Amino acid sequence: MTIRTITLTLVAALLGAAHAQTAQDIVSKVDAAQRAAKDISFRLAGTGSLDTTSQKLDLLVRTIPAQNLVRVQFNAPDALADNIVVADKTEVRQYLYLTNQVTVTSAGKAADTAGLTGLDFTQLGNTASLLSGYNVKLLGSTGAAGKHIYQLEATPKSGASGRTLVWISESGWRPTRLQVQDGGGKTLADLTVSAFKTNAGLTAAALRQLPKDAEVIRQ
Repeated sequence: MTIRTITLTLVAALLGAAHAQTAQDIVSKVDAAQRAAKDISFRLAGTGSLDTTSQKLDLLVRTIPAQNLVRVQFNAPDALADNIVVADKTEVRQYLYLTNQVTVTSAGKAADTAGLTGLDFTQLGNTASLLSGYNVKLLGSTGAAGKHIYQLEATPKSGASGRTLVWISESGWRPTRLQVQDGGGKTLADLTVSAFKTNAGLTAAALRQLPKDAEVIRQ
């Protein structure tokens, strides 16, 4: 191998290192992309453990990041179909279709009792906020330059067992998949992000809208 070849190889390695992404770099870019969007909507579908049973999950998430406002509408499982969760900085409103009731809970209390395997659905529109309670590291990436998919591992800062895996696309800096595992490595939820849209003209009034005839219960 010649001196020139060694030099070129070294330069290439240094340039590669200079462009390498860290977990915090990736989270920061996702956060910046979401903050730049007036509104975001996407579908989250896959499987998850509810009441110890694995079931199909299908939900639509709509959010206005600048207002920390998010609306989650469940299509599946059947037990949760047509249920709606609307959350902002101060409170979480959950509409229960079968009983035609709206429960109102403070944001702090709702976070403490997050539903599916500890995953707080009210944070699905804000990846940086969703991961704020976790230690995050980069496991690896796939794909060509400009189209990388980065895999992040998030473990609870509280020391609780289990981990969440998040796949992030370099194209648009957005999540494409979430997987929640327990301490033994068993998959508790595996959800794919699709139909991702930004700046669709969503309004706060539309996101907050719930049936007017529903009974309101404050918790």
